[in-house]
Amino acid sequence: MRFELFIARRYLKARRKQVVISFITVISVLGVMTGVAALIIILSMYAGMSLDLQGKILGATAHITALPRGAGGLAGYAAMADEIARVPGVRAVTPAVYVQALASSGTSSTGLILKGVDPAAEARLAAGLGVLRSGRFEDLNTRRAAILGNQLARHLGVETGMPVTLIVPRGTLTPMGLMPRIHRYRVVGTFESGLYDLDNTWAFISLDEARALAGLSSDAVQALEIRVTDIYAVPAIQAEIARRLGDRAGLTNWIETNRPLFAALQLEKWGMFLAIGLIVLVAALNIVTTLILMVMEKSRDIAILRAMGATERQIMRVFIWQGMIIGLIGTALGSALGVGLAWAADRYKWIRLDAAVYSIPYLPFRISAWDVLFVAAAALLISFLATLYPSRQAARLNPVEAIRYE
Repeated sequence: MRFELFIARRYLKARRKQVVISFITVISVLGVMTGVAALIIILSMYAGMSLDLQGKILGATAHITALPRGAGGLAGYAAMADEIARVPGVRAVTPAVYVQALASSGTSSTGLILKGVDPAAEARLAAGLGVLRSGRFEDLNTRRAAILGNQLARHLGVETGMPVTLIVPRGTLTPMGLMPRIHRYRVVGTFESGLYDLDNTWAFISLDEARALAGLSSDAVQALEIRVTDIYAVPAIQAEIARRLGDRAGLTNWIETNRPLFAALQLEKWGMFLAIGLIVLVAALNIVTTLILMVMEKSRDIAILRAMGATERQIMRVFIWQGMIIGLIGTALGSALGVGLAWAADRYKWIRLDAAVYSIPYLPFRISAWDVLFVAAAALLISFLATLYPSRQAARLNPVEAIRYE
């Protein structure tokens, strides 16, 4: 063991003449521990929210969406879909039609969005997502069949096999004026995406029936939904699709659609990081105070060490090691505490949320090794910087002045 580290450890373990020094040392360790634990928990929370929302959004919506530039939908969509499917990185292309409607059952009614899908294609996409709670997408091939979001079905008070009435505003012209079309559908299943807005307002029907309700021709759809193999390569893939399609369709992707949400989460994450980082700064001030008091208490020892040949650099290292030991202990305890609490909070779903407001039922936590290392490195750096002033003061102590009155 280096002589500087040996003396630093002896100073920390020795009984203090001034009890306040020991108390401030403990407070310094607790401060670093609390700050590190809080930062790890906060970063885990925001990572969990971002990844959870991203996963649910990508599971329920398209990575890239091709939309018509005018009225009438995307005519001749089959040839367009084949052209898009040949773009490298594209995993699947599925047609979709969206229709606004009003659903009623018994005494309950609510607005919803009917999504017309190709049952076979949708079944292949949903196979690994586990979104269906009951029924199968293939059941949509039967006439007047619908799969409802689980929250929507709960609101309407219906279950699989029960009827539901759908009222479409796009109606039929009669001698009494424009009358909405009323259809009676049978619920053949329910789904749960994990996003409250979708589970509370969406229902799936077959593509042909959605076309009829929307007034589209048999070779037109309202959107082509594109899934890719690498979600972060979306901009490059979208650019290639745009080059091939020209002005036949407009394109948007999941990054553009959800940019405000993820930008807000990122801003809040760093805002909370800076706010809670003040705890570590306060702990660093305590380290400064501890070392200054230690220098005052050990001035005679410092003078003797200098008289025995210790250099200024060696005296500095003694007190730098002393401050770093405080930082290391606090960082290690804080990292263990933060990781443990974040794991337990995610494992046992400690923090419940209102899904109607936050789109997720509980607050998820995702522990990242890089976040833990980043927080630990930042805490140790702050602890090191806090040792510089007291250690320089100790190194500059005049040994003659220090022992003159001893």
